[in-house]
Amino acid sequence: MNLQELKDFFVWKPEKRYQFTLPDEENSNQNKPTVSESDLNFSKDIFSNISENLEYINSRFNTMINSDIVIREFEILVRNKQYKAFLLFIDGMVNSDLINNYILKPLMMKNNANSYDGDYDKIISEKVTNNVTIRKVKKLDLVQYISGCLLPQNSLKETSSFDELVSGVNSGNCSLFVDTLNIAFDIEVKGFSQRAVGSPNNEIVIKGPHEAFVESIRVNTSLLRRIVNNESLIIEGFQVGNVTQTQCAICYMKDITNEDLINEVKYRISNLDVDTILSSGQLEQLMMDNETMGIPEMLSTERPDKATTYLLQGRVIIFINGNPYATIAPATLIDFMASPEDNNLKAPFANFLKSIRFICAFITLLLPGIYVAVTSFHQEILPTELLFSILASRENVPFPVIAEILLMEISFEIIREAGLRVPSPIGPTIGIVGALVLGQAAVSASIVSPILIIIVAITGISSFSIPDFSFGFHLRLYRFLFTILGFISGFLGIGLGLFVYISILCNLKSFGINFTLPIAPSVNTKGNGYFVQPTWKQEFLAPYLDPKKDTSQDRISMKWKFFHRKD
Repeated sequence: MNLQELKDFFVWKPEKRYQFTLPDEENSNQNKPTVSESDLNFSKDIFSNISENLEYINSRFNTMINSDIVIREFEILVRNKQYKAFLLFIDGMVNSDLINNYILKPLMMKNNANSYDGDYDKIISEKVTNNVTIRKVKKLDLVQYISGCLLPQNSLKETSSFDELVSGVNSGNCSLFVDTLNIAFDIEVKGFSQRAVGSPNNEIVIKGPHEAFVESIRVNTSLLRRIVNNESLIIEGFQVGNVTQTQCAICYMKDITNEDLINEVKYRISNLDVDTILSSGQLEQLMMDNETMGIPEMLSTERPDKATTYLLQGRVIIFINGNPYATIAPATLIDFMASPEDNNLKAPFANFLKSIRFICAFITLLLPGIYVAVTSFHQEILPTELLFSILASRENVPFPVIAEILLMEISFEIIREAGLRVPSPIGPTIGIVGALVLGQAAVSASIVSPILIIIVAITGISSFSIPDFSFGFHLRLYRFLFTILGFISGFLGIGLGLFVYISILCNLKSFGINFTLPIAPSVNTKGNGYFVQPTWKQEFLAPYLDPKKDTSQDRISMKWKFFHRKD
């Protein structure tokens, strides 16, 4: 049997014939819609004939199959003249009371606005010249009359495109079609259930606000605008995704944010040709300059106060509808080591915590590799008593140090992942069982040494102190690489790995800004470096962001301290 025969025998091939039941030509012709299916692939203008509009909507929304698509046909009364009309909306996404009381009732019930039987013309101006009254009149505009006199809804938009109407209906609006009009009304009546504003789950602070973003983009932008409380805050809307048409919002301060940064963010979002975007993580991957190393280049937060802090520094905030996180661009290395708690503490306390985080990042990335390098190549740097203690603890362990530490690191990641995925009541139990019972059992069985349990535990605890989850995940992943380098060639391998790693970091850019700023290249930060300045010293904005203005407060902010009151 040759190679081709083996492939023909083992390789699966799809069937060329399938048993489908096709309708005969008579039934298919009878059920064939007047509106061509190919028309649905193109942007189409609204017809002036309501029957054609109804047929097109039935075909596009598949109303014979979809059970939640509602089409309400009725007749409206305008100046004692009736017009056929229909409403289109999705059940479960609209507020029924708004439709009944503020759309159907004003249009259908007889009242002074729609039953007036006087002149059909509208007087737009009137003046008296030489005892002669001159009036300018305008014929009745049905569109203007319906939107200006009959519909009391506050958010109403006129459109002549089916695509705009369909997008509005899919987002929770309703559409009103009226006979003889080639214009329809897109009316906002959203009423679907959504989560209330609650406390943050992942970015918890002791001293600070306890509000978090939710899945509704409008609630998120309102939280941001409520904190900023300034008309210079600009919130621009976009739609991303050819199929989902996900709503996206770009927020920036008009008098602070650099114009080039704003245009760059708009350009990248406007030039995304994808079918679906469902989360801020997907959008971040599509907008990153370089993701070969897996280093995050955009910051994510669920806290409105943190997003506002970066917004007022001259950065751009991006929201995705259906995702409770805000994406911040650009982001530098020091931003991933900052916590919202830093702004609420005094400068010495905040800087102490920042120093602790920097040490924890170093431990998370390099401690396992340093342990492997020392025990394999550089035993002479250890005190004699400690070296004998390590050798004695490893005397009965049958595995080499690299297999031992990889086994424990992978086990720790398994326990961490299991603790996240199991139901919350038994999550802590998983951690206790994994950390205590399994660790002690592994030491008793001489599978691992006790000193290694300490190394893995310190490394794991240090990784939890990284404020940003994405950057912490990046450090956890690359510690395996430095562990292997330490096993291969000791400190030389770790040193070469650090050189390459830092070189890659220095080469990265986030929306045109060096990722390692202001550390490398070294620039005058004007108090916007890694460590926090006292609040009264924070008078300058970060110069590497090139904001439109340089200062955020006066040089003497505590005027009460230097200017005496006049009694």
